[in-house]
Amino acid sequence: MDKLTTMKTFLAVVQEGSFSKAADKLDISPQLVSKYISALEDNLRTRLLHRTTRKVSVTEAGNQYYQRCQQVIIDIEDMENSLNNLSENVSGVLSISAPMSFGTKHLAGLLVDFQKQYPNLKLDLRLTDQYVDIVEQGIDIALRIGVLKNSTLIAKKIAPIRLAVFASPDYLKRHGTPQTLLDLQSHNYLRYSHSEPTKRLFGVNELKSELKLESNFVANNGDLLLNTAIAGGGIAMQPTFIAGEALAQGKVVRILNDYEPEPMGLYMVYANRQFLPSKVRAFVDFASGYYGDTPYWDLGE
Repeated sequence: MDKLTTMKTFLAVVQEGSFSKAADKLDISPQLVSKYISALEDNLRTRLLHRTTRKVSVTEAGNQYYQRCQQVIIDIEDMENSLNNLSENVSGVLSISAPMSFGTKHLAGLLVDFQKQYPNLKLDLRLTDQYVDIVEQGIDIALRIGVLKNSTLIAKKIAPIRLAVFASPDYLKRHGTPQTLLDLQSHNYLRYSHSEPTKRLFGVNELKSELKLESNFVANNGDLLLNTAIAGGGIAMQPTFIAGEALAQGKVVRILNDYEPEPMGLYMVYANRQFLPSKVRAFVDFASGYYGDTPYWDLGE
């Protein structure tokens, strides 16, 4: 027996409140509705409906199955729509929050290509390095960089984020090149104010309690820290999507290559909604493979 047909029949019975009304809605006989429901319960080995002469009510298991069935049917309909010119069906305003530097440097291409595929969708992009409560502020999707903690939100990784430790040739000429992490303690570290503690970012377990870096410069923007390093202000640690071009041009050079920090990730974060809006689903599907396993900013590394 076709599972999808039995699921649709079950949904109709719950929504209409009776076998006969469900039969009318589906244009089949009440006997066939009853047969489908019995077959479904036999297959699941679970009673989904309480039947009396007056009404049909849903069991606890039936309610759970009903919720999941709804999502399955919606997913199938969304998939079918995507094969029938989905671009005409995705519309409205999609609000996106993203980190300042990443958004400025690398997000425009993705968004332009996305709107080419979904021209009826308007984008509202908000760039900030501050933590954004997407539920409270009514944002559809947030792009976040880091190692995400457990949350009620859904997070999907879309790109690896590598970190580089670097300084300008002039700085290293004047102050020497560190050979170990402990050598960093005699240098000025240019610290990003939104980052985890420095000793954790380096990810060297045996030095976590010992490594304390001195810093006379703290900023909340990675581009500014890169430019400060280029100007000879100290040693910085920033993602390669920020520092990659300067590294390739020799404006700064990598140091401590044997101690490269563990990579982080670029994630799409969105609310754990039971029924995901088509505009959010479209963006999640589109962005998932956009940057690839090795993003273009790392190809020259």
